[in-house]
Amino acid sequence: MDWQGQKLAEQLMQILLVSFAVVAFGVGYYIGSFQMMLYVYAVGVILTTLITVPNWPFFNYHPLKWLESIDAEKYPKPEKQQQQSVKKKSSGGGGGNNNKGAHQK
Repeated sequence: MDWQGQKLAEQLMQILLVSFAVVAFGVGYYIGSFQMMLYVYAVGVILTTLITVPNWPFFNYHPLKWLESIDAEKYPKPEKQQQQSVKKKSSGGGGGNNNKGAHQK
């Protein structure tokens, strides 16, 4: 489904659901049955789903044009550079617990 097809599907969904809601309310009010109103609206939801969810051909009038793939030989993957990190050694002073196990007997 293309972008215009998605827009069309959403517009159809909104129009159909509102239309079925109005019709269902009218039928339910005329008959005086809340249950019948829900049945009519449920049928409307099912029909709306069958119309808007599948990828029907009329949703694909504007297909996307994809770019051609790039050859891996033309643009090789950059190699990772190995960085050597130098850890700073503490001088041992300062009152912190830098010397683990130094006071063990």
